[in-house]
Amino acid sequence: MVIRQAGIGKSTDKKELEKTFIKTLLLMDFASLHELLRSTYDEMMPLCAQMTGIAKGIAGLGALFYIALRVWASIARAEAIDVFPLLRPFVLGFCIMFFPTVVLGTMNAVLSPVVQGTEMMVHQQEGNLAELTAKRDKLQEEAYLRNPETAYLVSNEKFDEKIEEMGIIGPEDAVTIAGMYAERAAYQTKQWIMKMVHDLLELLFHAAGLIIDTLRTFILIVLAILGPIVFGIAVWDGLAGSLTAWFSRYISVYLWLPVSSILTALLTKIQVLMIEKDIEALSDPNYLPDSGTWYYIVFFLIGIVGYFCVPTVAGWIIEAGGGIGSYGRN
Repeated sequence: MVIRQAGIGKSTDKKELEKTFIKTLLLMDFASLHELLRSTYDEMMPLCAQMTGIAKGIAGLGALFYIALRVWASIARAEAIDVFPLLRPFVLGFCIMFFPTVVLGTMNAVLSPVVQGTEMMVHQQEGNLAELTAKRDKLQEEAYLRNPETAYLVSNEKFDEKIEEMGIIGPEDAVTIAGMYAERAAYQTKQWIMKMVHDLLELLFHAAGLIIDTLRTFILIVLAILGPIVFGIAVWDGLAGSLTAWFSRYISVYLWLPVSSILTALLTKIQVLMIEKDIEALSDPNYLPDSGTWYYIVFFLIGIVGYFCVPTVAGWIIEAGGGIGSYGRN
């Protein structure tokens, strides 16, 4: 009886540790962290208005040289002045004055449906995964209970019944009971370790996605706040390419989140297909389950590595010159 109480104490401690670990994971709501990053961007986006004064000064001086050079060249060649090219500084100046609304508002309104569409894919797949995982776990436990050789490993009632079937416990049965406790403890320890590794890699998987989203938010905030300066510099001759580079970099970085969402949806769909295969196998009364959690762990490792390929893949969708383009090629 002392042996039995000690075994139950160890099992209870492991369950408490597992519950504590799961509670810690549940407290780290990654969805709310992603929402926090979006609200941070929305709150910091109006700060670009503080740069409009400097940008208007740069653009005004550039417009003076831009218009004067073209008007003087037309007069020197005794040609009619072409007014249409002279409108470019005024258009850029208008964009600078209403930068948060005209530029950022328009671009975000066009690109945000892409983010929302890919996130719907992820939510749909994650909902299916949660339902199928619960069904698979239930069938797996039932499969263990069907087998008399493994039922006592997963059920306290079956364990007690097996001890009661032994009748009066003598000295010769103490070794058998100790072996049963050791076998059950080894099984529970193995399952606990597999669960810990699975949960840890799942945590790292979501953390990798959060890292990508954090870097994306930081770069977008920098591009948004300094955007009016870029528009002002683009008025000057020889620096007009900075405007195209700014647009391409902003769009490329903005697409990091949709690309990472597609990767998450892909990996989740693969897990759904694997769990459906497990459910089909567990539906067979003669099937004996084994520890097949390892291939889920492999897919978490693939996802962690895949997240850091997101900037490269986003660079394939739209070529961004300068730093982002060079990073994507590397």
